[in-house]
This record gives sequence, C-alpha cells and structure tokens, in this order.
Amino acid sequence: MSFEQMLLQRCDSKCELCSSDASLLVYEVAPVGDNSSIMVCGDCHDQINNNDTIDVSHWHCLNSSMWSEVPAVKVMAWRMLKQLSSEGWAQDLFEMLYLDDETLQWAEAGSSSDDDSAPTHDSNGTALQAGDSVILIKDLDVKGAGFTAKRGTAVRNISLTGNPDQIEGRVNGVRIVLLTKFLKKSN
Repeated sequence: MSFEQMLLQRCDSKCELCSSDASLLVYEVAPVGDNSSIMVCGDCHDQINNNDTIDVSHWHCLNSSMWSEVPAVKVMAWRMLKQLSSEGWAQDLFEMLYLDDETLQWAEAGSSSDDDSAPTHDSNGTALQAGDSVILIKDLDVKGAGFTAKRGTAVRNISLTGNPDQIEGRVNGVRIVLLTKFLKKSN
C-alpha cells in the first residue's frame, strides 16, 4: 500500500480539515517529520498557502477537525484558528483547543510569529503584548452590542490581531475589537 493510499484510508477519502471529498492532496505540515502529512482538499490547500484567499466561513469546519486524534491535523487546526483569531468564534475555539506540549511546540514552530508583523502600540506609543491590560481613554459606542464602553474601563488579557492598530478584548463580557489610539497600557 502506498503512502497516499494509507492517508486516504486514515481519512476515509475526505479532507482532514473540512471533510470535503473533492480533489484531495497530500499536505506536509511544517516542520516536516514523521507523521506530518495530512490529506486536504484543494480549497483548504489554496487557503493555507495563500492568506489573501481565506474564506473565513469555510474554516468553521475546524470546530470538528480540531478534535482529531491525528497530531498533524490538530497542528493545522491550531495554526488556522490562530490566524483567524480576529474572528470571535475562532478565538473561542482556539481557547478550547488542547495540545500536549510536544504538539504545541510543533504548532508554534511552523506558525508565522507575531514578531514578523508590525508591533502594536497604545496611544502613548507604548508597546503592547498579548496578555497585557489596557485602559480606555475615551467613551466608545460598541456597535451591535448596544452599550457604551466607558472611559477608564480596564480591558485585561488582550489579544493582538494582524492589524497593529487594533487589539481584541472583553468589555462587559463581550469580545470586541478596539482601536489602539483609544487605549493606554495599564501599569
């Protein structure tokens, strides 16, 4: 039995990320090692390799595939959820996903680092990191949530987004995106 046939048997001839059975390809999850291959459909393959073509709704499939017993599938689910972390649903799934230490190191080793992107700064030019706490310096209307985030409100354990002008955090129990020009780092 060939390697590709073994993978097809393991995944029941379906994409291991979205369960599609169309145009399956072998995908090597970097860094390549033993058991680092998964079967993905053409759509998943194209979106993994080209960030400009990401269809956010396509990746809701990670809700199921993140629970796979195959470490390489878990690694790809972790990486895609991290990449989509500006979406509330993806951030929630990312927080639920458990990887053992070895698998987590693998996931982090091949993912694009936050250090590669532009640094995020508050309104005073102070660098912000994931997990920091910030304070609102202006009352902000939160569209769609029906409340105003008041000046002086502390936002703890922030998440960075791919945009250096924005962070994510919880205000009044709602996860929202905040512009950094309206924040200052809490001491």
